[in-house]
Amino acid sequence: MTARPAATAPVVVPFDPEHPPAALDALAPAAVLERWRSADRSHHGPRIVAAPDGAGTGWAGAALVTARPGTAYGKIVDAVGDVPAAVDAVLAHARERGLVQVKWEGWTVGAAQAAAAGFAPMGPPRGDARDARHPAAGHVHWVAGGTAEPPYYRQTTDFSCGAVTALVARAAAGAVEPGALDREAELTLWRAATNFPACEPVGLGTAVRRAWPDAAVTVHLDGGEPVLLDTYSGAEREWRAVLQRASRADAERAGVPVDPRRPSPADLRGAVGRGEHVLLLVSLVAMQGFDVPHWVLCHGAVPGALVIEDPWTGAAAGDTWVDAHLLPVPDASLDAMWAVEGRGRRGAVRIGRP
Repeated sequence: MTARPAATAPVVVPFDPEHPPAALDALAPAAVLERWRSADRSHHGPRIVAAPDGAGTGWAGAALVTARPGTAYGKIVDAVGDVPAAVDAVLAHARERGLVQVKWEGWTVGAAQAAAAGFAPMGPPRGDARDARHPAAGHVHWVAGGTAEPPYYRQTTDFSCGAVTALVARAAAGAVEPGALDREAELTLWRAATNFPACEPVGLGTAVRRAWPDAAVTVHLDGGEPVLLDTYSGAEREWRAVLQRASRADAERAGVPVDPRRPSPADLRGAVGRGEHVLLLVSLVAMQGFDVPHWVLCHGAVPGALVIEDPWTGAAAGDTWVDAHLLPVPDASLDAMWAVEGRGRRGAVRIGRP
């Protein structure tokens, strides 16, 4: 069953946790309002999307909607009051904004109610996303297109994103059982790929090839110099550079090509269209507000966006696994994110079919 179009235009107002709209007093339980206020959601553009009541003087239902900047989705944290009317208003607002997807955190909605509104359940999270900071369930409605769903695994350290994206890519390809996605597998692959503590593209690609010898692996890295060293100087920079040169020699021995050309979002669309998975080295400055190199997995494409898995979430901002899973990013936004350090280096590991 698909959601009904909203009968009237939705009301959209910013959400200020210190001064929430008075109309919420009659709709939102105290526990829901407390959850909405408990995180600093300001970077995620929090807004109330409401359905006007029949008299046109108040709200029948309302939802708190947030999203990472530079993306093509909206996320319902909770819907209150007349929930079907509130969700219809959110979907109408999403269509008006040209979004490709709406998600719904499972704090207060069950699978049956979400399905009645046109949302499908997302697979449960694994890794470090099964605590009180994250909802146990999440639901997704594709406004445009749709894509296959890989398992979601949240990294358990601040530095193992490269290993996690590789493991999820291999799980999506059927080379790893979802039940085998655990901390031991995460840290074992990280140990094989690390440049201490980050994973640079050549070392990561070579580690993937050695772990799965039948995988067709290509590394993309523009320029021949070491990467991810801008925060180091002196001896700390020098020994990591030595290890990266050793990774280049190791890649040659393992038969892993290193392509110096700068790939584009169009190349990503071609790769995922062929059933390949691409690990991307991006900056988090747009989505999270801080410029840290980070690995994500690109595994799908829909009209207007590429779909990624991000193994990192920021609970303090109300950012949960529901945001990071099946995450659509417009091609132009991903093109801008896909550059790290001062020179805007572009790195990727493409994993093809055997």
